[in-house]
Amino acid sequence: MLLKRFGLLFMIMLVGIAVTACSADDPKEMRDVTVMLDWTPNTNHAGIYLAKHKGWYEAEGINLSIIEPAEVGVEAAVAAGTAHFGFSYSEYVIPARQMDVNVVSIAAVMPYNDSSLMLLESAGVSRPRDLAGKLYGGWGGLLETHLVKTLVACDGGDADTVEFVEVGNVPAVESMEANRFDFVWEYEGWGVIRSRELLGRQITTLRFSDYFECIPNWYTPVIITGDKLIDADSGLVEDFLAVTRRGYTEAGEDPSASALALTSLAPELDAKLVELAAIYHADKYRDGNKKWGIQKKDVWEEFSEFLLDAGYLESAPDVGSNWTNDYLP
Repeated sequence: MLLKRFGLLFMIMLVGIAVTACSADDPKEMRDVTVMLDWTPNTNHAGIYLAKHKGWYEAEGINLSIIEPAEVGVEAAVAAGTAHFGFSYSEYVIPARQMDVNVVSIAAVMPYNDSSLMLLESAGVSRPRDLAGKLYGGWGGLLETHLVKTLVACDGGDADTVEFVEVGNVPAVESMEANRFDFVWEYEGWGVIRSRELLGRQITTLRFSDYFECIPNWYTPVIITGDKLIDADSGLVEDFLAVTRRGYTEAGEDPSASALALTSLAPELDAKLVELAAIYHADKYRDGNKKWGIQKKDVWEEFSEFLLDAGYLESAPDVGSNWTNDYLP
């Protein structure tokens, strides 16, 4: 009798092991998830595209759709749940929350702002004070004006002599050659590469990161989600970020794979530009050996103060509500 009981117990254990083994191999329940871009596809989005191309989101039970920006803006779309995640910028997230558009930055794509002011080399500019008397072409707004004037004044130039014109989305280097304006705000890892490497123009750039004693660093772009999604399904946020971190880590280690993923899923892109930008960005996604996505309190605080000084915000923001590292793996 005792032998039979042990035999029965042994059989139950075997069945339990078999069920557990089967469960471990069962595919995860798929969840339809959307991420909204801030602009056309580029290497700022490389980690997303690489992870999707390699099937890593699917392996985590995420059926990811990458969609173009909404007319209402990425922030409004994400807050409303039209998209689960999106790419945004610190200067959009902060005022959005003040207007009860409840999105939060859950990861920084890069730890340092990769922006520059770009000019033709023939303009004879080598430092910010040389911009005095020049014409800036941009989207317009208090942040751009305050940023440029702060850089010029900090370097001892006459900031009041800088002029500003709103030009919107125009080809930068071609417009400067046509004398529409003298300088423009560009990203080193895309617009500057296009102008210098693809178009072969002789250009000068003043990198924001060279002047952090005058202006603050800030995160641009960032990945955002809505408070509603965090409250309803924080597990999805964690799963999405785990795969996304893997994608950006791999993009940093293997830029050729990053470029292949982007051009495969967005074949309209210039393959040469993508290749050069992927190589450029390889060591830009992370701060040394630190993990991808981490945000720092002081970066958000200093940039918020800068926006307040610029008159970009009507009141001091609740800085802590704008960002979180809580869902990064």
